[in-house]
Amino acid sequence: MLSHARTLPERLFDTINIVLMALLAFVTIYPFYNILINSFNDPIDAARGGITFWPRVLSIENYKMVFRDDSISNAFVVTVARTVIGTAAAVLFTGAFAYGISKPNLLWRKLIILLAVITLYFSGGLIPSYLLIAKYLHLKNNFLAYILPNLFNPFNAIIMVTFFRGIPKEMEESAKIDGANDLRIFFRLILPVSKPVLATIALYNGVFHWNSWFDAMLYGGQHLKTLQQILIQIINSNSNVSIAAGNLGFRAVTAESVKLATMVITTLPIVFTYPFLQKYFVKGILIGSVKG
Repeated sequence: MLSHARTLPERLFDTINIVLMALLAFVTIYPFYNILINSFNDPIDAARGGITFWPRVLSIENYKMVFRDDSISNAFVVTVARTVIGTAAAVLFTGAFAYGISKPNLLWRKLIILLAVITLYFSGGLIPSYLLIAKYLHLKNNFLAYILPNLFNPFNAIIMVTFFRGIPKEMEESAKIDGANDLRIFFRLILPVSKPVLATIALYNGVFHWNSWFDAMLYGGQHLKTLQQILIQIINSNSNVSIAAGNLGFRAVTAESVKLATMVITTLPIVFTYPFLQKYFVKGILIGSVKG
């Protein structure tokens, strides 16, 4: 095979393209990198500002302050519990709904689909939702206020319905011949072969629960604050946070430095989750969007 000799304009285009892409990548990544390195920088030195590429004075005082705060530690536990329980419950509930809707012989199937789709376009509004959850369901200051209202998402259900329709019917028919009922088929057959779409929906719900703070502000009490709610409070606070120095061996920290450390703590767990779910996520989106 003859190799094509690249002309000067082609090499020039490649060079310009690489430079522009590298510049775009730097502009995109550096703000996050700057937050990370400043969270490990001495709080007083970080207050000087300036653009840096590494911590000028390495320090972990910011993280000591964050983890020493009982409210942040409690918020971390609440957020992790909400994310794990809420994601698992939502995936299971939405999956069961989608599996039933995927069956053409389901009674009142079209009406159920219509009612589900309507919620994509119309909402009851903030006040009716608050009255329903807080007054009538009595979920204010209750951990279930984070779980029950978010069990079902019609968009996620549509993706799962499309995926389930692509599963060969012969698999279910052979299972029924062996005596399996619908519940057994769903848990022992459908869910194991649906890992891509399950991972996709789990990622959607996990990110939502981890980043959610507004419902925590509405329904959660002091003991049910989430990490994101704490972060919002720190960001909106302009006062300095300090710890006495001296015999305790602690150094002063600032509200800005604590804010940066809290941002890192609230962001890294969900960032580290993506690599493990990425292959399922891409496959689930493609299959759930194309099949049908």
